[in-house]
Amino acid sequence: MLKDNLVMLRKLKGYSQEQVAEKVDISRQAYAKWESGATVPDIEKAALLAEVYGITLDSLMKTETEERLGMIPPAPRGKNIWGTVAVGERGQIVIPKAARDCFKLKAGDRLIVLSDESGIALLPDRIFEKNMQKVMESISRGSEE
Repeated sequence: MLKDNLVMLRKLKGYSQEQVAEKVDISRQAYAKWESGATVPDIEKAALLAEVYGITLDSLMKTETEERLGMIPPAPRGKNIWGTVAVGERGQIVIPKAARDCFKLKAGDRLIVLSDESGIALLPDRIFEKNMQKVMESISRGSEE
């Protein structure tokens, strides 16, 4: 629910109710009522809140829950949190349908597995190859100069 997202986002950003209220030009008491669920912001104030928190208006309004994690905070604008997947005995995972649909993934598609110290990322091989081609072209142009 909206009220849960407001509390979670404010705490994640480290803001006080007063700070958020100032950013959207309302009183702290009005903001506190939004967090308690006693009232809801109008669409213009909701849009300002989404901007303050760096998320979409749509993700501000809906609450995502995940079976094992509970409530999931709204993802930053342009990002997604698809939920959790279980790793099978041989390392296989099932990518959530919404993610497969978003990236037009189908059976047989190949993914590149990338990582850093914080986690793993999957990238369609066609995107990876396209980006690598650009890098190689850039290197080639640089050596010609």
